[in-house]
Amino acid sequence: VLSRTSSRNMERDWEIGSITSSITSAEYTGPKLFKEPSSKSNKPIIINAIAHCCLAGKVNETQKNVILEELDKCESNHLIILFRDGGCQFRAIYAYSPDTEEISKVTGTGPRNIIHKMIDKLYKYSSDRKQFSIIPTKSVSVSVDALTIHSHLWHIKRPGSARRK
Repeated sequence: VLSRTSSRNMERDWEIGSITSSITSAEYTGPKLFKEPSSKSNKPIIINAIAHCCLAGKVNETQKNVILEELDKCESNHLIILFRDGGCQFRAIYAYSPDTEEISKVTGTGPRNIIHKMIDKLYKYSSDRKQFSIIPTKSVSVSVDALTIHSHLWHIKRPGSARRK
């Protein structure tokens, strides 16, 4: 059992310690130990996926080079590939902002922006297996490399396209 004096000394030490730690933490300007995951980029993974999986082979070379050029100019740290459907057919590249949760098109064929209710499935790319696998989640995060949107969103209704004879 602690005597009253030693417990008082411990309290005082704790108070002094908390005061000094709050002062030092306010003055500390060095690197943070915890890094926001948004600072990590998946761009190399996406480039790898485009080159070796989505648009691999001679037949896709022209489209692949155009897409890779666009990616080179893109400032975004996190990119997401849009697939046509579960067959993982490449359609577009989107920039994802973890802070605003905005998904906006960089290049390709698809909606200008993708919102949560449009998303059907989410995918992660495995560089060593050179394939995408479904992630069992409904929320977009920096761990998502590709997604599909609901199939009815691909059927664009153009007003006045029905011709009368």
